Amino acid sequence: MPLLHVCTSAAANLKLLAPSASRAPSTPPRRQFSRSVRCEVAVADKRFATVKNGSDELEICRVLNGMWQTSGGWGRIDRDDAVDAMLRYADAGLSTFDMADHYGPAEDLYGIFINRVRRERPPEYLEKVRGLTKWVPPPVKMTSAYVRNNIDISRKRMDVATLDMLQFHWWDYSNDGYLDALKHLTDLKLEGKIKTVALTNFDTERLQIILENEIPVVSNQVQHSIVDMRPQQKMAELCQLTGVKLITYGTVMGGLLSEKFLDTNLSIPFAAPPLNTPSLQKYKRMVDAWGGWSLFQTLLRTLKTVAVKHGVSIPTVAVRYILDQPSVAGSMVGVRLGLSEHIQDCNAIFSLTLDEEDVNSIREITKKGKDLMRIIGDCGDEYRRA
Repeated sequence: MPLLHVCTSAAANLKLLAPSASRAPSTPPRRQFSRSVRCEVAVADKRFATVKNGSDELEICRVLNGMWQTSGGWGRIDRDDAVDAMLRYADAGLSTFDMADHYGPAEDLYGIFINRVRRERPPEYLEKVRGLTKWVPPPVKMTSAYVRNNIDISRKRMDVATLDMLQFHWWDYSNDGYLDALKHLTDLKLEGKIKTVALTNFDTERLQIILENEIPVVSNQVQHSIVDMRPQQKMAELCQLTGVKLITYGTVMGGLLSEKFLDTNLSIPFAAPPLNTPSLQKYKRMVDAWGGWSLFQTLLRTLKTVAVKHGVSIPTVAVRYILDQPSVAGSMVGVRLGLSEHIQDCNAIFSLTLDEEDVNSIREITKKGKDLMRIIGDCGDEYRRA
């Protein structure tokens, strides 16, 4: 089976980067980098990628269905309509769902959905379905019992014996309990309760510390779009050295990167669609920090030219551009289950190839934007600023 991309690196290569903070006192010294880290992004079908660290691996669809939109703020979600929509996405080959413990009923919806898959679809169909979830605990003492109890809640809600992927978030880097939590999660992986351990919204420095502690994370989920290219600065270098992959969210900026907002003026009442969802409001702030609405309109017009050339939509171009970036295994597209669908646009991503002219035209605009690394900081710093 031919590989789309293979990255192999001895973990000792981390020493090429700037020195990280010293290991936490509670962490016993370990033999550093005793094994190499290998990540493979496969395969013959461009639809899938395999993230891998050592013997831990998981195949995912490269366009993931993001379920933040089930948490409220995007319209009322009807349970049965939502599960029906999840089946339609999976039937169309979009079979990886991303959720979190705090995304309202997301894990419960997945549990209902996966049971319908077991009853109504053949076994080989079930083998392609993936449920990725996140655990976002308060920065309290991370005991084995505390971690285990919380992971068991997600397993019960999702109605699975083993979580396909547990992506871990930590709010406060001054509290080094994140290392304890990740070691307990690794223990649960060895027990078969988690298939792969991953991160979400960690910065480069902390990712390096985690890898130095020989915690086998396979990916880091971060905000990444044509506007927000921060992951391609410090984070991508570390990922290329170690094989850890990126799963991206905010890639269509809550819908701002779409025809809906092309040639609109937000400064004039009723001259543009309302910013009436949490994601639209969040990513509008990113636009403001990056360069403002006028520059963003120039970007949209450029993306529209590329989209028309290929017979696709602006969001399709936006996602393809990020999937083509180094170390990106998959990108999220939010799903408003039972309210709206983007199955056709999502499937068009897999057959789209951006040529040199396309890429250069996009880069001509993005280089006019401000450096968000200087303004906001590294990946995830937007959640930790005072």
